[in-house]
Amino acid sequence: MIQIQNVERNYKNGDLVVKALRGVSLDIQDGEFLSIAGPSGSGKSTIMNILGALDIPTDGKYLLNGKDVSHLDSTELANIRQKEIGFVFQSFNLLGRATVINNVILPLIYNSSIHYRQRRKIALAALESVSFDMTKINNKASEISGGQMQRVAIARALVNSPSIILADEPTGNLDSKTGDFVLKTFKKLNEENGVTVILITHDEYVANSANRVIRIKDGLVVEDYFNDHSKKIFCK
Repeated sequence: MIQIQNVERNYKNGDLVVKALRGVSLDIQDGEFLSIAGPSGSGKSTIMNILGALDIPTDGKYLLNGKDVSHLDSTELANIRQKEIGFVFQSFNLLGRATVINNVILPLIYNSSIHYRQRRKIALAALESVSFDMTKINNKASEISGGQMQRVAIARALVNSPSIILADEPTGNLDSKTGDFVLKTFKKLNEENGVTVILITHDEYVANSANRVIRIKDGLVVEDYFNDHSKKIFCK
């Protein structure tokens, strides 16, 4: 599904050039559940932005389903994000004054082929799939707990049936019990729906919840291995 070939990403800060990625190469198969882990400043956020078509490499190639997206313009990148990628962020990025159901419907508004009633049906199914408390779908997003907010954020990421979910520190603002539920939700989506899930994290526990762990440091991949999940990862 994903091929990253010798990708570099440089940023200019005055006369200084910051090398955020220094020649990263990765292959990610359709249906994988993996984490990209590293400390602050390691380059993991930069690679997330490139994988999510939010940024393009300075050098190297990014192939998504065989298509080179390395040098697409902003409109073409937006189309890739709309069709292929669902995002889940640590800060949830919900509209606090909008209802839960309208937050989830929002990405569907840009698809004129889907009627309003169908949009609502899709949004309700997505909320049910993440075990959201359906008695609160008409509450404002600002009126629900952090755990419920993250479930709404995951549901919103699902409504366009993306092939990839990119989750940036998805448990960072949650208590451990709620964080475990969120990780279980991603695992379920991967196993039952076949969605490719990529967790971006600095947290060892979150990283090791995935089936594959890619560790990045100083803009380079330093480890890439598959996890032995014969031991239980999640708590009840």
